Amino acid sequence: MAVKVLVVDDSGFFRRRVSEILSADPSIQVVGTATNGKEAIDQAMALKPDVITMDYEMPMMDGITAVRHIMQRCPTPVLMFSSLTHEGARVTLDALDAGAVDFLPKNFEDISRNPEKVKQLLC
Repeated sequence: MAVKVLVVDDSGFFRRRVSEILSADPSIQVVGTATNGKEAIDQAMALKPDVITMDYEMPMMDGITAVRHIMQRCPTPVLMFSSLTHEGARVTLDALDAGAVDFLPKNFEDISRNPEKVKQLLC
């Protein structure tokens, strides 16, 4: 049975790229995408994914706020992504405190070169 993943990011390019990388593995199924925290909560409730990838900075509702709501309503492992550098340590701690299971920098080169790392974290 495939691991069901919900990909959440306001960047269409990042959503598409992460979805492509994950979908290349037959043991992972991208069941949906969302463009902001509010959509993420709705999609998590509707789709019941096994894992969620979540961006930190998004319009309407940021990723950490969305993680807190998801953990209250339908606890699901969340892997946070962020392009923040200087605030990275603080954001990482906030994300983990909110319930995220891990945190990765939003770096396309690393993700493309080492998709196994992302897959291992998801599975």
